Amino acid sequence: MQLDKELQGVRTVAIAGHVRPDGDSVGACIGLKYYIMDNFAPIKADIWLEKPDPKFAVLKGYDEIRQAEGEEQEYDLFIALDCASYERLGGAKAYFDTAKKTICIDHHISNTGYGGINEIDANASSTCEVLCRLMEPEKISQEAAAALYTGIAHDTGVFQYSCTSPDTMRMAAVLMEKGIPYTQLLEETYYKRSYLQNQILGKALLESMRVLDGRGIVSVVRRKELSFFGVSPMDLDGIVSQLKMTEDVEVAIFLYETDNLEYKVSLRSKEIVDVSEVASYFGGGGHVRAAGVTMKGTFHDIVNNLTLHIEHQLTEQENQ
Repeated sequence: MQLDKELQGVRTVAIAGHVRPDGDSVGACIGLKYYIMDNFAPIKADIWLEKPDPKFAVLKGYDEIRQAEGEEQEYDLFIALDCASYERLGGAKAYFDTAKKTICIDHHISNTGYGGINEIDANASSTCEVLCRLMEPEKISQEAAAALYTGIAHDTGVFQYSCTSPDTMRMAAVLMEKGIPYTQLLEETYYKRSYLQNQILGKALLESMRVLDGRGIVSVVRRKELSFFGVSPMDLDGIVSQLKMTEDVEVAIFLYETDNLEYKVSLRSKEIVDVSEVASYFGGGGHVRAAGVTMKGTFHDIVNNLTLHIEHQLTEQENQ
């Protein structure tokens, strides 16, 4: 797909990412909006996204993100970014349904291609990396580059995860050459934590449990604890990755309670387990080493169900 070609003759564009937007989703949306603003001035581009974490306010364009609240509007083109399924577009689905043309750009292996045009690369580190390949490098402004770099950095764990490839690093270098404040971007959006975020992280680590003969680790935060510490689900970002860093652990499982007998589950693995396969079995999805799913039941039932599938993969690997 040629992005510039798809934007020819378009007057209005809706840009949207997934619910509970992370760095890749926010970075892709803002980066694409600036690319359009900088090179296709007549086009009116709107970002429809659930309110992202305020830490992303360091990105120029953050204040222009809009929340879908039933406002009726039709667009010539709808571009879905970093969103593995139509349902995860949240309130922006209404604009997808009425758009004259739809494009889906993503890197989730579970994405089956719900757009009229689909550009999905499950081998890419991030949607921002996929998006960069579709852009003309000389047309990427400093503002767009800052957002795209942030997205790549977040989905690669600042270039630590196995999804980081030589192409990822080359793309990051191109964006750095635009003169972006990359150190500040990482400090403000990835490393910095509030006092309350540190408290809930400490609680999650302190009360974690080893499972699967020490090859797995599990932790949970319940609604009453979110209330007690005065934090929101956004403040839980990064806990599962910290759990995964535990010595001898292959798989980390982090749950937080969203409703009565309902939990949002995040899964991370190091080298062996395909957590996307596990999450997909229960209706979720994601990547080979990072996936998520919402599950109903008691905490213990959910953990038992997940570890059963994880143990199966571990046993298969041992028998090879």
